[in-house]
Amino acid sequence: MTTPAKRKQQLETRLAELEGRLGRIEDHLEQPPNPDWEDRAQEAEMDEVLEELGEAGVTEVAAIKAALDRIEKGSYGVCVRCDNDILEERLDILPHTPICKDCAAALADKG
Repeated sequence: MTTPAKRKQQLETRLAELEGRLGRIEDHLEQPPNPDWEDRAQEAEMDEVLEELGEAGVTEVAAIKAALDRIEKGSYGVCVRCDNDILEERLDILPHTPICKDCAAALADKG
């Protein structure tokens, strides 16, 4: 079983990676446009992809910060919907998940 301290370290490492990546994405998106029309068109396509990656990164950062908060409060590993324990195997794959696999399945069925 992975200890909360180990999970915290794992989450903080991932958070640092994401924040670094988001900073690089932001730096790239703030660059002035290329004066060459063809290059600008390619850059616009790349910018769209980077924006989508940035949005996904921001979402994951929020989930990681929430998981770190749950660790501090002592509620990490407990489903926020049904109060059942989240399986260790699920936390190994998604250490920032706030819900158990049953609740995740129920949400997927609704969506």
